[in-house]
Amino acid sequence: MIIDCHGHFTTAPPQVAAWRERQIAAIGSPADAPDPDALVVTDDDLREAVGANQLRFMDERGIDLTVFSPRASFMAHHLGDLAVSAAWARVCNDLVHRVAALYPDRFATGAMLPQSPGVDPATCLPELRRAVEELGAVSVNLNPDPSGGRWTAPPLTDRSWYPLYEALTAYDVPAMIHVSTSCNPAFHTTGAHYLNADTTAFMQLVQGDLFADFPTLRLVIPHGGGAVPYHWGRFRGLAQALGRPDPVTLLDNVSFDTCVYHQPGIDLLTRVIPSRAVLFASEMIGAVRGVDPDTGHHFDDTRRYVEATPHLTDADLEAVRYGNALRVHPRLAARLTARPSAAGL
Repeated sequence: MIIDCHGHFTTAPPQVAAWRERQIAAIGSPADAPDPDALVVTDDDLREAVGANQLRFMDERGIDLTVFSPRASFMAHHLGDLAVSAAWARVCNDLVHRVAALYPDRFATGAMLPQSPGVDPATCLPELRRAVEELGAVSVNLNPDPSGGRWTAPPLTDRSWYPLYEALTAYDVPAMIHVSTSCNPAFHTTGAHYLNADTTAFMQLVQGDLFADFPTLRLVIPHGGGAVPYHWGRFRGLAQALGRPDPVTLLDNVSFDTCVYHQPGIDLLTRVIPSRAVLFASEMIGAVRGVDPDTGHHFDDTRRYVEATPHLTDADLEAVRYGNALRVHPRLAARLTARPSAAGL
């Protein structure tokens, strides 16, 4: 089995973006905000949106199931206030839940949180509870920079985040540390801001003691961990200089995904980071959608790279393909175990 732990609904029907545009236009004038119930998306709309896109590529690449969450760049927590973010999160989470309900063997719900700059993270708890208890979410995306590139939020180790961590550990649900759109023109959203955030989040964890307080909390840092695996010696040296434990100790709680779009990158990732801390992912259909002219294959066809990595044993590959995903996402594991076809796992 192959589980892709990182997919987004980037192909949502066009009326979703139109509704969002109306919502953004009404910022500052709540009476003009569109009603979420006025957004009409049929099941056929959803089937069309994923059938010719995510499902087609999953079938072509042999990916069995994707943890599917709202489009990351559209979370845009920096727009509007908490009420705007709450309404948008509800709309987006309901849509990915409906996709997962239409294709329960192919998608599992990953939820976004209604974060807002300068607002207590505890305000996300009602939507987190709804996502897990009512929508069956197996993971959430946690934005370490709701300000959209201004980095006004405290580090992830700050106690202001603790109510979220308490809920995540109580539900036994992991968080993927994933930023959204950059509103700073100096930082391209997917080419700079995403990778900067992955690196920044890990360094914050190096500097803090988060897992002493939450020993069972599980975090996934996407996009191969940003710069982390490629500068592992730097992080080890900085930890030493700061009197912190070796960063390898973080890997009991932190995993990196395989959204790295060339063979040498995957080779280095899987050589530096122990296989127990690597989750298969492609972020398909995502930031990089083209075909590599050097190989003739899509850049984001990451299964090809993972399986061509020479130093992973059969046991390592099994862990990366699906074993680690099931350990990190126990609610997904429980759901799959309950399936009639579970004997094939």
